[in-house]
Amino acid sequence: MPQPILIAQISDLHIKTPGSLAYGKVDTAAALQRCVETLNALAPRPDLVVISGDLVDTPTEGEYAHLKRLLAPLEIPFVAVPGNHDSRELMRAAFAQPSFPAEGPLNQLQPVGEIDVVLLDSSVHGQPHGELDAGTLEWLDAVLASSDRRPALLFLHHPPFRAGIWHMDRQNLRNAADLATVVERSPWVRLVAAGHVHRAALTQFAGTVATICPAPNHAVALDLGELLEPSFRVEPPAFHLHAWASGDGYGNLVTHHVPIGAFEGPHPFFGPDGKLL
Repeated sequence: MPQPILIAQISDLHIKTPGSLAYGKVDTAAALQRCVETLNALAPRPDLVVISGDLVDTPTEGEYAHLKRLLAPLEIPFVAVPGNHDSRELMRAAFAQPSFPAEGPLNQLQPVGEIDVVLLDSSVHGQPHGELDAGTLEWLDAVLASSDRRPALLFLHHPPFRAGIWHMDRQNLRNAADLATVVERSPWVRLVAAGHVHRAALTQFAGTVATICPAPNHAVALDLGELLEPSFRVEPPAFHLHAWASGDGYGNLVTHHVPIGAFEGPHPFFGPDGKLL
């Protein structure tokens, strides 16, 4: 049986300069180090890591330099798209990835085996909310139309749907309807994956599956009743592992929630005699 294509998604790293804590409490650098260790330990290893925005926190050149040092031990290729805490130009200068366009939004197409990984830059300079400009939507439409119906996984920072957390929903993708129009024309889009909310979530969008990736550091408090001021909790960190497997002419995408850290096991279910322990 062929091995699936594995795309790991990490999001919302919020790296600060060395020694600084996010919100005075969260060591995001240590969190990313643990995340990298967990990614490198996966067997089989992912084919690609997608970082879906908010790589740094302020942003500054110093933060991106620190981020590069923290990502250096990662033994898996990665691609990244900006979030509202990022700077397109500082990202372009820091990473100089071949997939980055020379100017404008950092939209990227990354073929991986039989699938297309498509990164959409939803960042708006100086604003917390997201928007896909007309050029990005035209680019996406052209990419999907020319893909020969290759399965496509779309990644962006801002969710194109409400998660139900009031202060985050004010910052989501403002022109989600425009994205939906493009996606609905392309039934081979099998996933729309976002970050931004620091919590795992699953829904449907424009006829396909849509998810939010958890974070390796802190989680936005799950406030579905508007009972809290904007708040975060330090909950068990995790990332998403999207597994694409083909069979009998049909593709199958499964998203796994992977906790970050070292845990007991694996322990066998069965003893030497073949009986359940």
